[in-house]
Amino acid sequence: MTHPRIEIAPDVMGGKPVIEGTRITVELIVRKLSEGATEQDLHDGYPALKPGDVRAALAYAADMLAHETILVQSA
Repeated sequence: MTHPRIEIAPDVMGGKPVIEGTRITVELIVRKLSEGATEQDLHDGYPALKPGDVRAALAYAADMLAHETILVQSA
């Protein structure tokens, strides 16, 4: 599954998904938003982010969760 603006390369941030052309991980964006940061806060703190990058990171994270397999052990 490919996502525009998101790239994964073994030599960049240990292969974690990042915003294309940066070392800004999807994880960092989702974590900062969960801590209460706004999209503007992220753009202010990470000037390499382009319009739409935060939404692309959220879409990637949502797609990964949608395809996650959860193993439930029954008693």
